[in-house]
Amino acid sequence: MTRKVSSLNKTWVFDIDGTIVKHNGYKLDGNDALLEGAAEFFAALPRDDMVVLITSRSEEYKAATEAFLSEKGIRFDAVIYNAPYGERILINDAKPSGLPTAIAVNTRRDEFMREVFEIDSQL
Repeated sequence: MTRKVSSLNKTWVFDIDGTIVKHNGYKLDGNDALLEGAAEFFAALPRDDMVVLITSRSEEYKAATEAFLSEKGIRFDAVIYNAPYGERILINDAKPSGLPTAIAVNTRRDEFMREVFEIDSQL
């Protein structure tokens, strides 16, 4: 699916397990495994965009998690640990122009998202 987005800088919020890396791979396999397509997506993000990662992992895994992500080229500005297991709800106000400023994407577990975000300079 292609989603039209504005040319404004963005804030990307990603869960870690099951969306960027294999779900619970760090526990089941003893190490994380990057999902196919994740590295390429993150490498293409504009430098001025912000990346926030969220996870239910406890802070005890902070050093290993962030080292793995950095080693694999998954850049981030912040990581939130100890998040509840339930839904992650994004709420934001629309611009006066009508531009919606909240987008949510649900993916299949252990498959990197297939959405394509295309800049539309008219937005």
